[in-house]
Amino acid sequence: MAATTSAAAAVLPLASLLLLLLSGPAAAHNITEILAPFSDFSNFNNLLSQSKVADEINRRQTITVLVVDNSAAGAFSSLQADVLKRALSVHVILDYYDPYKFERLKSKTALLTTLYQASGVAANRMGFLNYTERTDDERMLFGSAEPGAPLTAELVKVVAARPYNISVLQVTAAIIPPGIDGSRTLVSPPPPPPAAHSPKKAAAPAPEEASEASAPAPDAADKSDAPAPADGPVGDAPLSSPPAPAAVADAPGPGADKAAHHSAAPGRLAAGAGFGVVMGAVLLGAL
Repeated sequence: MAATTSAAAAVLPLASLLLLLLSGPAAAHNITEILAPFSDFSNFNNLLSQSKVADEINRRQTITVLVVDNSAAGAFSSLQADVLKRALSVHVILDYYDPYKFERLKSKTALLTTLYQASGVAANRMGFLNYTERTDDERMLFGSAEPGAPLTAELVKVVAARPYNISVLQVTAAIIPPGIDGSRTLVSPPPPPPAAHSPKKAAAPAPEEASEASAPAPDAADKSDAPAPADGPVGDAPLSSPPAPAAVADAPGPGADKAAHHSAAPGRLAAGAGFGVVMGAVLLGAL
């Protein structure tokens, strides 16, 4: 009971501050006015106004804004005006989130849709954020959903909130997706260079497959021709068959199977019989 009371006491100052900032009817919010009392976010607040992203935020009824302090806002200083607007839009999530809602995520991870995705020009996954709560130390981390992008922005605190219209959360670092400056194609339909090479790689196996498909054809042809020597109509067929089956049949001479030999070459047997008669007559004359 004492622990519950102390926890509630710790939450009360923050809750009071949020009520003072966001009191009144659930009318349209003004992100510039919400951040105005916090000098630590003055640079980020000015960037939102200059880029007109503040106007986009104020038109939304349910939204979460990730803000960075003045030291972290230096990451935006080198960006051109159009790239700056894209990068700031990545920090605006099109739903209401606070630490309690993040903690209730069963998987402790989420893919968050941003204002940049709603612009219709975000390529690949630049318009999404990855959120992950690490199980070892319970740190809440954000990063671009672009493949390979790190989770470098950690949740620091709740700056302001009006459930469930607007939530303003401080993170440790700016989130700038790789390629958002135009170094890669911003519109999805034209394929990036790696995808342009893939058809060539896919096309390359086609001739090989064709050659492989054609390779068995001669084998099939050879197999289909193999019975031809037994039939006898193809004169060239015995060249591809084992050496001279007829010669092998003749090798045993008179001791071979006479029935098979007779069925294979009856003329040869007749000639042999005549030769035997002649040799018998010669032998008798000699005697």
